Amino acid sequence: MLLQAAFMEIHRMGYQAASLQNILKNTGLTKGALYHHFPNKKSLGYAVLDEIIRGILITEWVDPLQGTKNPIDALIKTIKDVSKKLTQEDIELGCPLNNLAQEMSPIDPVFCEKISTIYTEWREAIEQALEQGKTNNTVKKDVHSQQVAIVFTATLEGCMGMAKNAQSMELLLHCGQGLITLLDTLRPNTQQENEI
Repeated sequence: MLLQAAFMEIHRMGYQAASLQNILKNTGLTKGALYHHFPNKKSLGYAVLDEIIRGILITEWVDPLQGTKNPIDALIKTIKDVSKKLTQEDIELGCPLNNLAQEMSPIDPVFCEKISTIYTEWREAIEQALEQGKTNNTVKKDVHSQQVAIVFTATLEGCMGMAKNAQSMELLLHCGQGLITLLDTLRPNTQQENEI
């Protein structure tokens, strides 16, 4: 409950503007209870990143790739599934991981390292799935899996950033469709028709 309330406050306000008072108000906890678990705001922020934000990313973007024989289908399905769940508030607030990366990476080395670790975990999961796809003949043999993983995550995060700036679900969906079109080019044979 505390971490979820802290996550919501950080996602709405940014880490630096997040108010411990608002977090306490939303949980009904006292300052003493908060400081019993987290000695300072930074330790709370790190826990939100490690447990909530990483958990969301793993559940939505990494887990669907585990054991898949066709990573292109899995990635496309994930894009479609996530896009169906997005709300206007999600667009307004943006990606919580990307928000923290932009805000905190330049000024806090621990945030920077933790965020980098999460991005690396995500990219490596995509890379490994693509390599498995090559073995299963669902991905072209000449695909450079590491590069595709980098482009995929960077494009997706860029899509979220542009949609946040424009406050536009439509922009995000167009960007997602472009990413699906790109993924379809990685198939060894015929392209599959995919639309969000």
